[in-house]
Amino acid sequence: MTYRATLMIVDDEAYVRDSLAAVLKRRGFDIRTAGSVDEALAPGHLEGVDLVLSDLKMPGKTGLDLVRELAGKGPPTVVLTAHGTVGSAVECLKAGAVEYLLKPPNHDELELTVGRCLEQADHERERHYLRRRQGVESRPEPIGESAPWRRVMSLATRAAETDAPVLLLGETGTGKEEIARLVHGKSGRAGGPLVVVNCAAIPTELFESELFGHRRGAFTGALADREGRLRVAHGGTLFLDEINSLPLQNQAKLLRVLEDGAFERLGENRPTRVDVRLICAGNADLEQEVAAGRFRADLFYRINVVTVPLPPLRARPEDIEPLATAFLARSAATQGRRPLKLADETLELLRAHPWPGNVRELRNVVERAVMLETGERLQPNSLPPLSGPGTSRGLDPWGDGGSLVLAEVKARAERQALLEALRRADGVRKTAASMLGVDERNLAYYLRKHGLIGDRGESRGDT
Repeated sequence: MTYRATLMIVDDEAYVRDSLAAVLKRRGFDIRTAGSVDEALAPGHLEGVDLVLSDLKMPGKTGLDLVRELAGKGPPTVVLTAHGTVGSAVECLKAGAVEYLLKPPNHDELELTVGRCLEQADHERERHYLRRRQGVESRPEPIGESAPWRRVMSLATRAAETDAPVLLLGETGTGKEEIARLVHGKSGRAGGPLVVVNCAAIPTELFESELFGHRRGAFTGALADREGRLRVAHGGTLFLDEINSLPLQNQAKLLRVLEDGAFERLGENRPTRVDVRLICAGNADLEQEVAAGRFRADLFYRINVVTVPLPPLRARPEDIEPLATAFLARSAATQGRRPLKLADETLELLRAHPWPGNVRELRNVVERAVMLETGERLQPNSLPPLSGPGTSRGLDPWGDGGSLVLAEVKARAERQALLEALRRADGVRKTAASMLGVDERNLAYYLRKHGLIGDRGESRGDT
């Protein structure tokens, strides 16, 4: 494992910087140095720094100025000075310093102080993580009116009444995290934390440290204790997203915890027990993964107690309008815009798209369109291009396994061409007719044929 904390030493005397850097490098830290406060605060210089050790008295801005600058918005700061007084120590601590040491510090005392400060910072990050992840009750419930989505909501609500493991299966972007939040928020654990772990984002060698935590000294660079996500989720819910991405060796470690109900932090012999409800999500067919030898059968059976399959957006087209309307309202509010409405032509285009990226893609499209729209209705020309490739289903251009009867294929392609021409022409039928190589009378015929206008020529919704 290669977890190493990065420290910045700020001192106007080069020999002090060099001597402290040599000591701390030998103790396993990565070191950066700066000869002044201004140099330390230069753009990008503090990026990735875990702890700052700063001299107090320096020409220009002092260590106290640096403490005030970083308090609450930068890495924590330890102040070192050869001219310490009770008054200056109190002033630094009140300003936000996490520790105050006299120079020259004892090497062992310095390492212990740095380790303690890093541990405190780590715990603060854990608390901040939980604060960011809370507010489940204030989130609106996932949106949908279609029969497939009502089945999802019904099953998820029933699952919330139990403490059994839940497995959410569906394509990327179908709303698995939103359903996990719903299950947690309606469960008896709603007052506890919901900790989200993206299994695909954890390097294999850091899996144990991330999930179980580690003790100081457990491996090179482990300079402070760390609580794992399992411990952070105590009393609440642990959501393992993209669990199909876990390598087999990490699947075995997770299974052992699920079977024993206990785990040990790296470097610790005492088992830790936690009370955690498990929700897992996968964007692949886990039964096929088991058959292919990429996913452990015993782990699959352990997590597959209550399974909630999430349909792709193309399988619930009735939900496109309420979803788009909700995203439109949220995006307008976030961007400080007056409420917008969907133009009929825009809604037609949204309904015709196969949405390979599902609800997430729809949300991103609407958010981008709101930034570009200057009127009171979201017009087609504000949308990004929705035609062309954009399917996760190989050669099937509709992404829904539709009929291959040639007459039906031709009808679908004809309708798509009409909608695309209207989009490019901003709804101006004369321009759209020219693009399609027909006159306006023939265009009106095709629009009526495909249900895009009524008998009297008015635009209408999809049928």
